[in-house]
Amino acid sequence: MKTLIASALRAMPAAALAFGLAHAAQAQQAEGYWQGVQKAGVLRCGAAVAPPYVMRDPASGEYSGFFADLCRELADTLQVKPQFVDTTWDNIVAGLQAGKWDVSLALNRTPARAMAVQFSIPAMEYQISLAYNKNNPKVSAGAKSVADIDKEGVTLAVMSGTAQDKAISAAIKKATIMRLPTNDETRLAVVSKRADILVDASDTNQLFTQSNPDWAVALNPEPALAKQGVAFGLPHQLSSADKEVVDIFLEERVATGHVDDLIRKAVDETLKTSN
Repeated sequence: MKTLIASALRAMPAAALAFGLAHAAQAQQAEGYWQGVQKAGVLRCGAAVAPPYVMRDPASGEYSGFFADLCRELADTLQVKPQFVDTTWDNIVAGLQAGKWDVSLALNRTPARAMAVQFSIPAMEYQISLAYNKNNPKVSAGAKSVADIDKEGVTLAVMSGTAQDKAISAAIKKATIMRLPTNDETRLAVVSKRADILVDASDTNQLFTQSNPDWAVALNPEPALAKQGVAFGLPHQLSSADKEVVDIFLEERVATGHVDDLIRKAVDETLKTSN
């Protein structure tokens, strides 16, 4: 009996080592997320419209904007075809969680979202600005902060479900927030004077003021309402190795100025369309 026990004890380390090596081999052979995408032959990009990040031609359904371009370039890097999946800002995180697409485009990096999805490194930095009619008596000429425009009778238009919606909702105590589903509707609300202020990304509001130079101005509030990176939203279960694929892809394009070139192209396209 003692001999059998001793033999068993001596055999245990070897068995444990064999099991560990077999487990490691299985882990190495396990298919990564992007290998699955390559097998499917398509990269599905969840796209919610927000010029100049993501734009969609209503007639052709074709997507443009610098994050749409980055989706195409990432698909080319993976040697698959890009596929845009239309969504809204209210659903862009939930759809990624549900596996309806592989990446979400132009997603602001926030702690709340980070509990539900992962993020790539930022493609660009983002802040919120407030665009309004300079002749509007409700907005004082010396306004500098959110507190300066947070008054009863003032209405702020914002796209529902966006990072700017969440930021302005947390900061406003007295003014009215008008939540609308699309960027065009928020702009129209200010143009038609149903709303006094347009709450949006600073570069998006810059497009708005450039398209309406006679009356539109924009304010970057101090202190900043929000300053965040804009990135690819990635599935929560993505491994660190799979995440690194997207990070390296973006890192090079940011460092070489390629992303800046894509942004300028998208801004020019938006201005031509609006004029």
